[in-house]
Amino acid sequence: MSTKIVVSESDNMMRCASCGIAEDGDNKKLKTCTACKSVRYCSVTCQKEHRPKHKRACKKKAAELRDELLFKQPESNQFGDCPICLLPQSNDPEKSSMGSCCSKVICGGCAYANHIRLREAKLEESCPFCRQPPPDNNADVNRNIMKRTEANDPAAICMMGFILCNGGDYQGAFDHYKKAAELVNSAEAHYQLAWTGVEKDTKKKVYHLEHAAIGGHAMARYNLGVNEQRNGRLERAIKHWIISAKLGYDRAAEALKVCFREGSISKDVFAEALRAHQAAVDATKSPQREVAEAAMQKMRAARAARQNYKQQYNIDKTSSISLRER
Repeated sequence: MSTKIVVSESDNMMRCASCGIAEDGDNKKLKTCTACKSVRYCSVTCQKEHRPKHKRACKKKAAELRDELLFKQPESNQFGDCPICLLPQSNDPEKSSMGSCCSKVICGGCAYANHIRLREAKLEESCPFCRQPPPDNNADVNRNIMKRTEANDPAAICMMGFILCNGGDYQGAFDHYKKAAELVNSAEAHYQLAWTGVEKDTKKKVYHLEHAAIGGHAMARYNLGVNEQRNGRLERAIKHWIISAKLGYDRAAEALKVCFREGSISKDVFAEALRAHQAAVDATKSPQREVAEAAMQKMRAARAARQNYKQQYNIDKTSSISLRER
């Protein structure tokens, strides 16, 4: 009569957690529990037999492992570094741009410096990274992005999803975001999936936001904090906001200020988070980027002035017509 060997989950994982058989090189390979990664089994049968005893501990350990991964501070935000100046990208998407020719996200400073260099040298405009000429129209832009999409470029796939979403093709957008998420676990793709097609499925929405947050998506991280706060888990919300603030996300820093005023976090924790937030913001700055930002502000002001003039002109024109009609 055979007797089963009882093996504790604190074992060195060299034996099957159910029958106790030891791993024997290439002859007998044990497979690790994919959820908790703390026990191993020699067969599916042993895994099923051990499931009732292991279920509770497995669920607890899996949650601990998930939180360990979820609350780990990412090295950078989802945009990473500019491939030209190698400085961290800002969380503000308006301070960078993606070229449809190469799918590289270039900071505003490098893009503007390239523009000035080409203008002074009286050369034709070209991409600051791959030196390809810019597309002439939206059709060319879409053609370039489609070409990159067919080459399985995750950034281009996400951009195509964005284009389809803006055009009302939500299923097409969902399919593209899903593909990018599956290819490289794209943080941006997961973030977009949280708002495209799964809005009513809270679990899936949180799932995608968590994947995006793990990938450094500061806005996704902030939204997770908001979700935790709404569900009465302020401690977890604060953890998310601290990580997001350390990535340079302003809204997370503002949320922490509210928590500090309400006494939810200590002065030391708050001060450390603010210092890290400021350091992250400062890391994205450079003289070149400041010049580019100043130029962009002038362009925006000029554009707004022209728009106001047109509106005023139309009002004056309408008023004069009305007066003549009277």
